[in-house]
Amino acid sequence: MRRLDLQPAPDARDLDEIPFKSLYVKEIYDAHTADGWVLQISRYRPVPQQWEQPIFGQPILLVPGWSQNRHAFTCGDFVKHLLAFGADIHILELRGHGRSSRELQIDRAAREGRAPPADIDWGWDLDSYFLHDVPAGIAAVKARTGRARIFYLGASMGGMLGYGYAGCHDDLAGLVAIGAPSDIGRGFLALRAVAMFGPALVGPLLDAAAAAASSLHRTRHGAARLLRTLRPLARAANLLAAPDSEYKPVRFNHVPVDAFLRALATAATESNLRRYEAVARYIGFLLNPARVTADDFRWLLSQGGEKESRLVVEQFARWIRHDEMKCYRTGYDYKAHYGDIRIPMAIFFGDLDRIASRHSTRGIYREARSEYLVWRPVSQNHHLELTMGQRDRAKAV
Repeated sequence: MRRLDLQPAPDARDLDEIPFKSLYVKEIYDAHTADGWVLQISRYRPVPQQWEQPIFGQPILLVPGWSQNRHAFTCGDFVKHLLAFGADIHILELRGHGRSSRELQIDRAAREGRAPPADIDWGWDLDSYFLHDVPAGIAAVKARTGRARIFYLGASMGGMLGYGYAGCHDDLAGLVAIGAPSDIGRGFLALRAVAMFGPALVGPLLDAAAAAASSLHRTRHGAARLLRTLRPLARAANLLAAPDSEYKPVRFNHVPVDAFLRALATAATESNLRRYEAVARYIGFLLNPARVTADDFRWLLSQGGEKESRLVVEQFARWIRHDEMKCYRTGYDYKAHYGDIRIPMAIFFGDLDRIASRHSTRGIYREARSEYLVWRPVSQNHHLELTMGQRDRAKAV
């Protein structure tokens, strides 16, 4: 039974004084996909408070964006604000990201005496997320909470996957998309140019570099094996390759986003962010440093990035080049089914964001048939800070 001596919900400043851990009980559970992956969901189950919590116990599935993990939502106060209102938070990490790591799949498969998923070696694409991960996550939350319908909140790519899911399923209570374009690349010429020429120019160069590195790697291991057959030169062989090491070809099968972001984190000092702030409106599209603290931003960079499959990047590029959003395995066209979305939907984007802008989000706003539909820019925000929870610094316009 809920308490009757309720107080008004705390504002952003009052919430700062409330310990985050006093708002929830945490648990981690599995979501099993149809193609053999074990994904993990981090649940923040709300604790009753002395103030009114109007959505107490309402399950909300949060799905991060491209190359992101759960920290996209937890690095700031985003989850804290939702918990203050009583939301039952479930954060799904897509395959290869965060707790749903490749290492987890290999370890589980070994312990259970089965083969790991067929695409474990970076063989997944956007269709894998759409066909397997998102449905598995939604099914797991419904089973965990006993609800027939749940709310879905997706950031960037997570929101795009939500558009696709909502167009062909009817088990969502509502959809919230944050910084999620419905026509990716629309109105952003620089991104279209990268999608047009990047795969054709960069991909072959990286493949050639990987082939050269593989050849050198193979030669080094071969020479080490030869030297080990000659006892006087056995120690020299260890300089070329460790005794227990094996030759593995070098392949360009993923993009090391995590390593790049960790390197960038070291440069994200308060003074450097202020310097960047002076020009961010003109040359930036990912972050407005005036909306975040240096500590939160460094945490996001160092902990929130993940390696991303090359196939995901290439499929995004194909979507942009052809101005489409399709599941190529089944032929399902996200855009053709925007008109089939009838659930309540809210679309938020930063007014400075070039990835998810008025141009690139207008399509779903016009096509969706939702009786309740919000399409709203948030003042002075780029692409990243909306999920960092700086409610007192952001204003809808």
